[in-house]
Amino acid sequence: QVRLVESGGGLVQAGGSLRVACVAPGRSVSLYAMGWFRQAPGKEREFVAAISRIGYTTRYADSVKGRFTISRDNAKNAVYLQMNSLRPEDTAAYYCAARSTTDSTIIYSTYDYWGQGTQVTVSS
Repeated sequence: QVRLVESGGGLVQAGGSLRVACVAPGRSVSLYAMGWFRQAPGKEREFVAAISRIGYTTRYADSVKGRFTISRDNAKNAVYLQMNSLRPEDTAAYYCAARSTTDSTIIYSTYDYWGQGTQVTVSS
């Protein structure tokens, strides 16, 4: 079992920035392809961004492309999601996910481990 812990959520005004982070205490994130998903109240969980195990390949939802950047620092055992130009519609709980493969995917059911989520709220 892999425990994932997210941090860095909060309240920000529209147009602002936040960076959320994901760590795996006691495990090495370098073993996993990683993804970020989000879920707003009353909506299904949706893909946001993903990165391959080595970090060569990234994927983004069209709604965040050009505004969000996923990265990983395997030496620090962390994965990040830098969110710029935030919009009220980005308000959601953001979840980190890991899959025990080299390649990432945009499909949440293909991920093996999940964090508890961190809330991001963007005010207008």
